[in-house]
Amino acid sequence: MKKLQAWLPLLFAIVLALGMMAGYTLRENIPSGQGFFQAARRSSVQETIDLIRMKYVDSLDMDTLAEDAIKAMLDNLDPHSIFIPAKYLQQVNEDLQGNFEGIGVEFQIIKDTVHVVNVLPGGPSDKAGISTGDKFLSVGDSSVAGQKINSEKIKNLLRGKGGSLVNIIMLRNGKQKEFQIARSAIPLHSVDAAYMADSITGFIHLNKFSGTSYEECMQAMEKLQGQGMKKLILDLRNNGGGILSEAVDIADEFLDDDKLIVYTQGSKLPKVEYRCKRPGLFENGKLAILVDEGSASASEVLAGALQDWDRAVIIGRRTFGKGLVQEQYSLPGGSALRLTVARYYTPTGRSIQKSYANGRNAYNNEALERFHNGEVLHENGDQSPVGDSVVFMTKGGRKVYGGGGITPDIYVPYDSSGISENTAPLFANQHFAKFIYLYYLQRRPYFDQFKDASDFSKNFYVDETSWSALMRYAEENHIRLGSFSAHDRQDMDKKIKAWMARQIWGMQGYYEVNNQHDKTFRKAMESN
Repeated sequence: MKKLQAWLPLLFAIVLALGMMAGYTLRENIPSGQGFFQAARRSSVQETIDLIRMKYVDSLDMDTLAEDAIKAMLDNLDPHSIFIPAKYLQQVNEDLQGNFEGIGVEFQIIKDTVHVVNVLPGGPSDKAGISTGDKFLSVGDSSVAGQKINSEKIKNLLRGKGGSLVNIIMLRNGKQKEFQIARSAIPLHSVDAAYMADSITGFIHLNKFSGTSYEECMQAMEKLQGQGMKKLILDLRNNGGGILSEAVDIADEFLDDDKLIVYTQGSKLPKVEYRCKRPGLFENGKLAILVDEGSASASEVLAGALQDWDRAVIIGRRTFGKGLVQEQYSLPGGSALRLTVARYYTPTGRSIQKSYANGRNAYNNEALERFHNGEVLHENGDQSPVGDSVVFMTKGGRKVYGGGGITPDIYVPYDSSGISENTAPLFANQHFAKFIYLYYLQRRPYFDQFKDASDFSKNFYVDETSWSALMRYAEENHIRLGSFSAHDRQDMDKKIKAWMARQIWGMQGYYEVNNQHDKTFRKAMESN
């Protein structure tokens, strides 16, 4: 027994070696693609990248090469499956989450000087004493005056981790002033206007569906109801969508019982229904939804649900036509993949997704093509089926269409009388916005006498002083203008007034003034 124990390790080694040899022999005799012993096969894409990395004659940035390969693969999928490079991911996520870390100023670069155009009330800069009209000289150790600086560099200097301190030197009235500002969360509001259009009609403009949209909408509606709101106009024009659940929660506030709001379904994902869960804040009372070719995705979910249940009248122009659901996945190196995993369907079962069979370029330019073919300009431009649209019936028996966006119940053509060839040069390179800011500083005591946007809307008139200032700005900045017609002058008067209201009271002021002349808004007031 002692002799046997001494030989056991050697015997085990011999048996193991024989077993391995037998295994390799069996593997060689088994056809490719069969058998337990087959090694895991790597994809040709990964093999190619590895071969390039190890064998290619010149040095390469392999990260860039891998990104290009991913983008090429996605180009063969739908237009909304996209790769997000690491350098852009933070900005994308900030827009969806509804805030970022910064100092709370809006700035404009005028002749190589960074001007503070607006200061967020109650934000870090406001608390530190920064004022509209201040000019940046330096941020931290970086000089930002006369350096031909761009907006992206300024953003990177001003943003940073919440609670971190940044030293800033400003120029105010010819004197340098030093500030130390603690960065904090700066909200990116999705509700940028909420006011009473008359004694019983409220107006809310929602610019996106971020992580704070539902909460912001509820606060806006509660405020307006406290002011006597019985009717509501919800403006979703140029709202490109965002987080689906936020649109579902907002729809829940307008629909009763356990009504279906939307459902999603994909070849790899089961059907998921989103239904009303709670008593709504505005289940009764007239409701109008404003849409256009810039309204997409979550905006179409909300408008489609309310249209299918005959809860709201949809006013404007046919929406973009995005009915695909994306999920975002993290990738190595800090990048991300936003992949389409399902389609969404309105309560009647219609898909809003337009065709992308002709490729991404044709798909993305389709909304612009509506201007070229005249669809958006005619009185009944998009009240009929589009392409392969399918007819559905609402709960009240009205015809609605799927397959090409949400078709409005009341169509309002695009107002082509806006910017003419004579006035267009004023809007290049943000010149008009710069003029409004500089003109506000020149006459600040005069403009500050208006107590609010409503007072301004009723009592401010664009006079020869304003017009002369605009012409002087154009001359000083070598802006070549054509001969203004009476219509051009009338249109520019409206723009000066609306943009000045934005300068003073933000987007709330802009909509209060601009809506007075907005045809879609006025149609909503008539129909509501």
